Amino acid sequence: MAFAAAALLVSTACMVDAGANADPQQSAAAKVAVTIRTKSGPRQFNVEVARTAAEQERGLMFRTNLPADGGMLFAPYPAEGGGPREASFWMKNTPSPLDILFIRPDGTIAAIAANAVPYSEKPLKSGEPVSAVLEINGGKSAELGISAGDKVSWATREQ
Repeated sequence: MAFAAAALLVSTACMVDAGANADPQQSAAAKVAVTIRTKSGPRQFNVEVARTAAEQERGLMFRTNLPADGGMLFAPYPAEGGGPREASFWMKNTPSPLDILFIRPDGTIAAIAANAVPYSEKPLKSGEPVSAVLEINGGKSAELGISAGDKVSWATREQ
């Protein structure tokens, strides 16, 4: 009887611990449709939006199952406001390669950090002031013909 009670206590503790480590952002994040107008036509993505400083700090860290048309939009960037500024991202704790698209205030892509190396702490910089950043699966930009100068729009930004 004592053994059964101890086993129940251990299994309950494991379930509580597993729930505490679950990623609430992964399951409850707001999503928005993003369109990138390329020379070969529009490309659609259905991405999560990181609006707060905490959401932007976490980004896609620890994620291993990003949908093919998924990603994360950091808008506005930076979350604490203050207008456009140079962005610097890294891949610390990010297990999958990403393409990081730096977006100017006019909605055009300023630069793309393609196939960012998982777990790297090397800063990936926009090179100029930006107002949004879009992260998508690594290699997608090349695969879909997305390049600097292409126009990006989403539900709250139709340009």
